[in-house]
Amino acid sequence: MLSLQQLPCTQLGLCTNGQFKKGVPFVVRAEQVSTAPSTTLQDKVGRRQMLATGVTIAPWLLLSHQKSTAFAAENVKGFLPVTDKTDGYSFLYPFGWQEVAVEGQDKVFKDVIEPLENVSVNVFPTNKEDIRDLGSPQEVAEALIKKVLSAPTQKTKLLTAAEHEVDGKAYYTFEFVAQAPNFTRHALSTIAIGNGKFYTLTTGANERRWGKMKDKLSMVIDSFKIFKV
Repeated sequence: MLSLQQLPCTQLGLCTNGQFKKGVPFVVRAEQVSTAPSTTLQDKVGRRQMLATGVTIAPWLLLSHQKSTAFAAENVKGFLPVTDKTDGYSFLYPFGWQEVAVEGQDKVFKDVIEPLENVSVNVFPTNKEDIRDLGSPQEVAEALIKKVLSAPTQKTKLLTAAEHEVDGKAYYTFEFVAQAPNFTRHALSTIAIGNGKFYTLTTGANERRWGKMKDKLSMVIDSFKIFKV
């Protein structure tokens, strides 16, 4: 296993002179989207009232090992599916989120009212065949959070990290917070390797809305899977 310092950023296209690049557009940060505040009226009568999921789920770590091959293709009330047949992945995102173009991102969907509520997917070439070749869940999560998934000025903390398998493919899933001077983002990420590619999906919300959003965001994370192309 590789140590945290030996994580092969060169093979993932995320480093300069052997070091991870700061500020790589790996996820949608607050700087990249509108930060217009939501109003009380929007909260009361906005489209969120129509997003009743009708789905009850357990905490995301308890569900991660139960994902099935067909999960992402299922019609889950309150969610829409995404399937990328070129890069070989699929996932669900909350109904009402809109797709936006962000440089450096493969796919991005976000809430039009709460800009910190979004999901982003990135795909990078790698010669590794298994996510476990990069290190333990904790090692890889710490490296990505500190060097890639947050801005240099943010204080970060890894909360949980775990490994699970879907159809024989290993995934790492982790939860973390990133604190900036004017907001704290609570996020979930899942990563995997397949098809000669390194896949990451990251979703999150403002800490003040985490209690309301965590089940939806956990559904997004649990729905992500990669397939052969």
